[in-house]
Amino acid sequence: MTRNVTNYKCPNCGGPLKFDAASQKLTCEYCKSSFTNDEVEQYYAVKNEEAAAAPAQFTQEEMGWTDEEAAHLKAYSCPSCGAQIVCDDTTAATSCPYCSNPTIVPAQFAGALKPKYIIPFQLEKQQAMEKLKAFYQGKTLLPTAFKSDNHIEEIKGVYVPFWLYNGTIDADMAFHATRSRTYQEGDYQVTETSNYQAVRRGEVEFEKVPADASQKMSDKYMDALEPFDWTELQNFKMSYLPGYLADRYDVSDQEDEIRADSRMKNSTVALLSSTVIGYESVVPERTYARRIAGEAVYALLPVWVLSTKYQDRQYLFTMNGQTGKMVGSLPMDSRKFLFWFAIVIAIVMAISAAVWFLWIVRAA
Repeated sequence: MTRNVTNYKCPNCGGPLKFDAASQKLTCEYCKSSFTNDEVEQYYAVKNEEAAAAPAQFTQEEMGWTDEEAAHLKAYSCPSCGAQIVCDDTTAATSCPYCSNPTIVPAQFAGALKPKYIIPFQLEKQQAMEKLKAFYQGKTLLPTAFKSDNHIEEIKGVYVPFWLYNGTIDADMAFHATRSRTYQEGDYQVTETSNYQAVRRGEVEFEKVPADASQKMSDKYMDALEPFDWTELQNFKMSYLPGYLADRYDVSDQEDEIRADSRMKNSTVALLSSTVIGYESVVPERTYARRIAGEAVYALLPVWVLSTKYQDRQYLFTMNGQTGKMVGSLPMDSRKFLFWFAIVIAIVMAISAAVWFLWIVRAA
């Protein structure tokens, strides 16, 4: 029976193949064989085509799902152990919860769903943990117990779907600017103010402005992970995915376009405004900016997601899987806060008392 998922296994021993960020090859953890992406793509080309075309293996009735559940869940049969793999309808790469074999859903990359580019993971799981520890450093108000490794509940590498926008912004701006000079005329001090209208017009071209295309991911966190090094973009191959999770997009390029356009327009306005110099005051009078050309391409970008639990509260961190940039929220130790607050107040009071004493001495 043709299954609609593919397990990437070692051609030599049948062990699970996983993409290794260090060597940028697929490696077998059992026989230690390694293979290039092109070799694995060629080896699994037929199986991926068959899996993409295979019908659903389980019906809603067989799974006992409600209509609402069926609209957001998919069930597959693991080619290695036959177990059921249940995931949401956007999952494109995962692993079998029973045999741990990396599992790819080729249908999620068929036709218009196929990404054009991918940036492979450059940093491994252990490096993500080390980056998190480094992120803790220097955080004076962080609870000491929070830094313990046993608070890390989950670490997963995820290829997050992004739209990369190219575009040209046409802008036309006018500013009211002033410049003044002061001089003495007889017994009077005269201030002369000159008023100007500064006009700026131009077109600014943008390439690869990213906007994440997953409802699961926080836009704020994904924006904060930038920049990515676009010179590392590779043509998409499914062989980059084994060992990591991946989702197909569930936010269309039309929906994300509003965010991308806003970023490009704001950058253009800031660029033109920065050229109005040599004045004492500059006030925008007219701001016009629109995108006159552009397109969006679909790409998968690497993100490590780390989940930590402390005092019954979840803390989420995300790390750029290419550059190592880490973002996330941290708890605050209220006792440390009060301690340092008291020290600051004591220092301020001591300085104030010293200043007051010097003033009294000088007045006497």
